[in-house]
Amino acid sequence: MARNTAQQDVAVADQSILANSAYADGRHLAARQSIYRWQQPQYDLPGIVVEELAGTSGIVFDVGCGNGKFVGRLRKDRPDLRLVGMDISLGILTDVEKPVLVADAQALPFVDDSADAVLALHMLYHVSDIEATINELARVLQPGGVLIASTNSETDKQELDQLWAKAAGDVLGTPEGPARVSLSSRFSLEKARGYLRTAFKDIRIRELPGTIEITDPAPIVAHLASYEAWADQCGVPFHDTVSRAAEIVTATIEAEGSFKITGLGGILICRHLL
Repeated sequence: MARNTAQQDVAVADQSILANSAYADGRHLAARQSIYRWQQPQYDLPGIVVEELAGTSGIVFDVGCGNGKFVGRLRKDRPDLRLVGMDISLGILTDVEKPVLVADAQALPFVDDSADAVLALHMLYHVSDIEATINELARVLQPGGVLIASTNSETDKQELDQLWAKAAGDVLGTPEGPARVSLSSRFSLEKARGYLRTAFKDIRIRELPGTIEITDPAPIVAHLASYEAWADQCGVPFHDTVSRAAEIVTATIEAEGSFKITGLGGILICRHLL
């Protein structure tokens, strides 16, 4: 349901918004990550990455590492790897285990063929030129190296899209309000293979479907509020809409016992063209 306008797409990839607002620290990202605590089945995403890197040794770049969720796990489970975390935001790197560096995924400060694996986890939808960035990731990979990327489906969390549209409509006094900003729509699970196949072969997708069932409005409200960096692109008073969504969720939980969200994400394992 959530389909970004051109203005929203530009904002999702705006480096100033990303570095200074959306990911100035780990607060908003943590709010979006935390909702998965209520998902069934549970997926150990860092564990899946560790599993997919079982045959890899040497240097690994985690591009757009965010708050270091995957960096921490890899340092624990694979101390033999030489891991470098990087992100466009200095602030979000504060608590990530070193070495880390501030870097733009579209112009990585590394020579050709310098990594054995590259991670690009839930971040390729944030770059302004997706194809050029994928080519840049391929450039720094050694022949035969692996790229592990991840994103969400266009059908992911549609119940939250519907909730936002209903709340926004109530605030505006219309049957349905503007769609909320969708972060993953620019590089959705449905679009990802088409982007990646220009530089990679043997693309394998691990789909991760699940149902999130929540009996407390707080995690849902926090999730919606975590999009505050893009409030200007919502076309509706942001905080009023979040408040109205909280009322709707509360009423739903009281009437039905829970609020259910259907999720679908995926991890793409890609081998470099030889």
